[in-house]
Amino acid sequence: MKRQERIKILFNRQNAFALGILLLCLAVCYWLLNPQLNILTPEGFRQTVKNLGLLGPFVYIGILALSVVISPIPSAPLAVIAGTIWGTFIAGVYSIIGGFLGGLIAYFLGRTLGRSAIKALTGKIIYFSKNKGEAYLSWLIFITRMLPIFSFDLISYAAGIAGLSLPKYALATFLGMIPSTFLLTYMGGALSVGTPLGMAISVIFLIVIIVLPWLIRRYNWLGMRDIVRME
Repeated sequence: MKRQERIKILFNRQNAFALGILLLCLAVCYWLLNPQLNILTPEGFRQTVKNLGLLGPFVYIGILALSVVISPIPSAPLAVIAGTIWGTFIAGVYSIIGGFLGGLIAYFLGRTLGRSAIKALTGKIIYFSKNKGEAYLSWLIFITRMLPIFSFDLISYAAGIAGLSLPKYALATFLGMIPSTFLLTYMGGALSVGTPLGMAISVIFLIVIIVLPWLIRRYNWLGMRDIVRME
């Protein structure tokens, strides 16, 4: 292949779009990590979103989408904090929108940039074996969206790299996010109200999302060791 052809492939529209999205995410991440802004502390985040008024939900959705693309920003605590601001249902809707958009961005970055670039950016990568077909991988993504078995961003990148069908990936991601997202925002609402029942349910849920993923990895439930490999 001639040098000009290689350059043309490297700088096609898809790669340029993916690079633009990535640079935008890095710029916003740098802005968020500014110590003067103090937005990544629970109280600082809550106050920033409240002070923005009608723009608050849009900023929250954007930050949550970014948290999927860039690992250092934790998404689960943000959903809990959102529950204290808007309540279980509204915060859940905002969180699902943000998480879903972030999952789509990570999927397209994985599909466009490829394995080597994603590994260089994240330091880790997940490999999917397609021996059991796309239906099984879709089910696997659905499970990993409900439970934090693997990192949200790594699963999204891996799905794009593996070339998983976008409709199947999007459906599995969307449906899998719903239960866990609403439970996280419920935790936030329960913490803000402080009812004994709400606190008890929150503690039980916290135990489940810590213990169950560990059991799945430890005893290879669902046969994940044969399908998923992390480096």
